[in-house]
Amino acid sequence: MAAAAAATAPSRKTETYTDTKRRDDVRGANIAAARAVADAVRTSLGPRGMDKMISSGDQAQEVIITNDGATILSRMALLQPAARMLAELSRSQDAAAGDGTTTVVVLAGSLLRRAQSLLSAGAHPTAAADALHRLATRAVEILHAMAIPIELSDRESLVKSASTALNSKVVSQYSTLLSPLAVDAALSVVDPAHPDLLDLRDIRIVKKLGGTVDDTELVRGLIFDKKASHAAGGPSRVENAKIAVIQFQISPPKTDIEQSVIVSDYAQMDRILREERNYILGMVKKIKAAGCNVLLIQKSILRDAVTDLSLHYLAKAKILVVKDVERDEIEFITKTLNCLPIANIEHFRTDKLGYADVVEEISVGEGKVVKITGIRDMGRTATVLVRGSNQLVIDEAERSLHDALCVIRCLVNKRFLIAGGGAPEIEMSMQLAAWAKELRGMESYCIKEFAEALEVIPYTLAENAGLNPISIVTELRNRHARGEKNAGINVRKGQITNILEENVVQPLLVSTSAITLACECVRMILKIDDIVTVR
Repeated sequence: MAAAAAATAPSRKTETYTDTKRRDDVRGANIAAARAVADAVRTSLGPRGMDKMISSGDQAQEVIITNDGATILSRMALLQPAARMLAELSRSQDAAAGDGTTTVVVLAGSLLRRAQSLLSAGAHPTAAADALHRLATRAVEILHAMAIPIELSDRESLVKSASTALNSKVVSQYSTLLSPLAVDAALSVVDPAHPDLLDLRDIRIVKKLGGTVDDTELVRGLIFDKKASHAAGGPSRVENAKIAVIQFQISPPKTDIEQSVIVSDYAQMDRILREERNYILGMVKKIKAAGCNVLLIQKSILRDAVTDLSLHYLAKAKILVVKDVERDEIEFITKTLNCLPIANIEHFRTDKLGYADVVEEISVGEGKVVKITGIRDMGRTATVLVRGSNQLVIDEAERSLHDALCVIRCLVNKRFLIAGGGAPEIEMSMQLAAWAKELRGMESYCIKEFAEALEVIPYTLAENAGLNPISIVTELRNRHARGEKNAGINVRKGQITNILEENVVQPLLVSTSAITLACECVRMILKIDDIVTVR
């Protein structure tokens, strides 16, 4: 009996041994790749963060200068799947909140670093992942407790949060101009019937080279980045405009399939030209009869939307023509003008027209634009004309303006503000560390480690501002331990102050979304133990 037991003992021992080296290697490689991505964008965090110049290697040689995390990561050619997950994490934050795209990646990188030290100390990946889930839920509760409710009528608070978003951008020196502009644009499109919805597609940004960012303006009306057609000497200014948006062509019809019509003599040729003339003239007369004096013509693919002959007749009828209007702009234009698009000349009626006081062509920078103002019963839309000395500045100004608008959208959806400057992260870190002491076992150890990982945000803010990060973070902890919840890093003065008094505020949604998305991404990376390639 004893001999039998002795014989089975060694075999049981060999069964329990499993080789985990490959799994650890895969997990280690994933964490290393994701951390490398986080370290690449870490230097661009905060108001004193550096900018990245992104150059494409193809023939176009496109160059972008930005410090927006989502833009940087979307342009990176990442091959490792875990590294790509961090780029997608940044995109998710951009979609959810519009701001905090760098913060979320830096947070994820720091959490991964702590996770790696936990795994090397013998913690199980699932235990670490479950602890992260509990940590995220608790962190969101802590943030809600810190938040300050606001009303949309409080324009000053909205401007403060928009300027905080702009202060870390390349165009930060223009934040005093762009913040109120973004707030006015956003509030003008909020529908009182749905006060918690803000659709950014109702705000159109038109970019025009020339001047400086100071010349950027909000237009109560419409702007077309095109000239009016002067091929036949048509008008360039119309008052008491009756505007039609048409989706058909004012040109002679073509055959449906590729065919050639052979004309044998001059009489037939004359007849064709005469028919074409009469056909176009008939269309122009119908347009004029409806009282229309401004025509916006959609771009056509199959045949020319207008010909020289039709432009000549339209000019004689004193109708201002803007041609080649993009198909995807039609919905915005008809919503703004409060009119209907006309798909066929037979449907051309007065009740489908839009009305405005003035439609005129004006010179802006090097080129000209068509401006429509004084629109009657204007829809809830806004147009921003962005100016700049070169294309790089204009593109970055547009991206920054989009971020500011996203911040206001967050506040419309969830009307709470929270302090910036690393204050919420330190507060979360300290409260979570205190909570970890109440827990038991591996979970307590994991949460204590991950709570320390949140300090990466104030640490990086101080580092990028050229301050001593260790002394700043220590002082920050000390102030929070005394109960100063809103103490944060003031990078302008290089010291710790009450950050709310400095007007450094951000929407609650940005912080809550950053912490939940970062924890979710890190949990997913921790649970991967193998990479299987398939053909």
